[in-house]
Amino acid sequence: MSDDVLVKHLLGEANEAEQQEVREWIAASAENRKYYEQLRLIWEQSKHLQPTQTVDTNAAWNRLMQRVEREEAIATVPENVTKRIPFWNPRMLARAAAMLVMMVGAGWLIYTATDNGDMMMVASAEKVLKHTLPDGTTVTLNKHSAISYAGHFDGEKRSVKLEGEAFFDVTPDKKRPFVIDAGNSSVTVVGTTFNVKSRKDITEVIVESGVVEVAKSKYFVRLKPGERATVSADKDSPVASRTTDSLYNYYRTNEFICDGIPLSKLMATISEVYEVHVVIKDAHLAALRINTTLSTNLDEILEVISSTFRKQLKIERKGKTIVVSATQ
Repeated sequence: MSDDVLVKHLLGEANEAEQQEVREWIAASAENRKYYEQLRLIWEQSKHLQPTQTVDTNAAWNRLMQRVEREEAIATVPENVTKRIPFWNPRMLARAAAMLVMMVGAGWLIYTATDNGDMMMVASAEKVLKHTLPDGTTVTLNKHSAISYAGHFDGEKRSVKLEGEAFFDVTPDKKRPFVIDAGNSSVTVVGTTFNVKSRKDITEVIVESGVVEVAKSKYFVRLKPGERATVSADKDSPVASRTTDSLYNYYRTNEFICDGIPLSKLMATISEVYEVHVVIKDAHLAALRINTTLSTNLDEILEVISSTFRKQLKIERKGKTIVVSATQ
């Protein structure tokens, strides 16, 4: 698939034949769909960073290089792409996005500048990415996630926009709250550690330390450690509950910690993380509780589950489908 055709599709300039070509290409494989979603993510997030005024590009480039040197997780920022970004227009931006997807597999950074200050966007691709914000706050981005923010937190609040999932360790500053725009909700803190996942029409916030306020429209809830809030498109206000497991931490710890959780919960997480379809044929199997620590290798996970419950169940894997059924 030509990147030019994908760019035209994103810009709404593709003709009917090209649109059909893109649809068929996306449907052809999971890899194609993932590539397209990465490109779309870059395009949607990057629109928030478009400068309205020209700047000293040499000074902008120097500031970018100074910041990149502090980023251990970002191995490469393609020079021929990044230098052009202060002058971008929508078509150039989309082409730069396509180049970035191809050239940087682990993660990438887009930089631009205006007279009002620098703007940054950082995204992960196929690997988890750790990034430090200007105030010292650390953000761990799960795969296929992105944040954008002002390069300098000079205002009354520290604002970032998140798409996907990230864990935040926020530097305390009572005078300037830290505010995250995530999907259909906003998350406000002063200094704390918490996880935010915004996928499709649902945003979930899980707090490890401190107090976090999660709001939708005029409704909000305040969360303490061990609590979570779920914000969905079909409900007017966030719904708070207790956190019952720590599976959400898998992308930071590289392991699934199962502390007596139902098998159904573990398999639901596996389904989401590995993009597989899990079928548990017998209801009593879903209620089985597992207490162990698993690696993030899918084959090893299934082998451990099979060994743990060898007298009660068997697991069959057929491509992207995993079937759990009772032993005879």
